[in-house]
This record gives sequence, structure tokens and C-alpha cells, in this order.
Amino acid sequence: MQIVKLKGFIGASLLLMVGAIVLGYLVAGGMKSFMQIGRYVEVKGLAEREVLANKVVWPLPFNCVGNNLNELYNTVENNSNIIIDFLKSNGITDEEIVVSAPKATDREAQSYIPDNMKYRYCVESLITVISSQVPKVIELKERQAELLKKGVIISEDYMSQTRFEFTQLNELKPSMIEEATRNARAVAQKFADDSESRLGGIKQAYQGQFSISNSDETTPHIKRVRVVTTVAYFLK
Repeated sequence: MQIVKLKGFIGASLLLMVGAIVLGYLVAGGMKSFMQIGRYVEVKGLAEREVLANKVVWPLPFNCVGNNLNELYNTVENNSNIIIDFLKSNGITDEEIVVSAPKATDREAQSYIPDNMKYRYCVESLITVISSQVPKVIELKERQAELLKKGVIISEDYMSQTRFEFTQLNELKPSMIEEATRNARAVAQKFADDSESRLGGIKQAYQGQFSISNSDETTPHIKRVRVVTTVAYFLK
């Protein structure tokens, strides 16, 4: 009877041992799979382009002062015609020229009247060129002194600076995203090689926002387009 009990005890012990070994193997395998799934590297890829602006907004503001509104109106009209003739004779079309309504100010109606005020009225006028002829506009800006010779003073200030824009971003997006992703994978591959791992598939990816900025202050018509993508790759 004792021998039977002993055999039963030994059998039960063996079963427990086998179960423990199997359980340990499964747990170890599961932990290994979990660690493999959890191992990844997150990298960034950059793509940049330098492009020429394809749109320019060129304001040409000027002021006229006087004491007779009728005479002042004639002066404004004459100056406007001089500017428009200059633009059209040099390749700017009617569709690219916007003439804003003049804004007149009666200085005597203001709360503060300077003692040495010579002219009662001031008329501000604005002609704007909106064009895709960027090189042409750059050329005309450099010849702007020709207007001064004809008696027209362009009163440029910070608010009336020429703006250069690039509006064809959608045409660049596919190739730039591809390049940024390719660069990100190259960085991830280098990390995998250094860590003696194998690079796996993509865990997740984020496309960064595209930015457009001036290449430098002296050439605002040359734009730098930039995008950074963030990609996480599994490591094996």
C-alpha cells in the first residue's frame, strides 16, 4: 500500500515538474515575443528644396499734398497714369495692376494741428502689381528711380513691402515626403546596424508640416521649402 502511494507521489511530482518546465518555456517565449514587439527606434527624416517664388505682390504707394482738392485730384490722377504707363510699357498687363481708391485726409479736421502746417489736404494712393512675372517685377523694382525722375515719389514703408510667394507646394509634396521617409529609413538602418539588430517594418509614422521661408534676407524671391517626417521602425 505504501509502495502504491509512493508511486503516485512520484508520478504527481513528475507531472508538476513537466508542467513547470512547459509553463516556463511558454512564459519565456511570450516575454521574448513581447520584447521583440516592444523594440523599436524612432527617427526623423528631412527634405529641403530651394525654389523660385511664382507670385509677387508689389505695392506702389504714393502721397500728394495740397490746399485745393480739385488740383490735388488732378495730381493724383497724373501720378497714377505715370506709374501705370511705366508698368504697362515694361510688360505688366492690365490684369496684373490693381488701383485702389485714394484716401484723403483733412488735416484741419484732426484733433492736433501742427503750427507749421503748410498743406491742408493729404491724399494717399496705392497701385499694386500682383503678378506671376517674378523676374520682370524684380527688374522693374530696380528701375523704380525712373518714376522719381518723372516727379513720382514712392513712399515705401514696412507695411508696403514687396511680398514673394510660392503657391505650388502641392506639386512638391509627394517627392519631398518620399525623400524625407527615405532619409529617415537610412538613419534607422544605421542605428539597427550599430545595435546589431535587423530593421523591421514601420510601427508608426508622422508627416510633419511643410514650411516655406526666405532663403535669406537679400533674396526674398528664393524660397526654402522644408518638411521633417517622424517614423518609428520595429527592431528584430
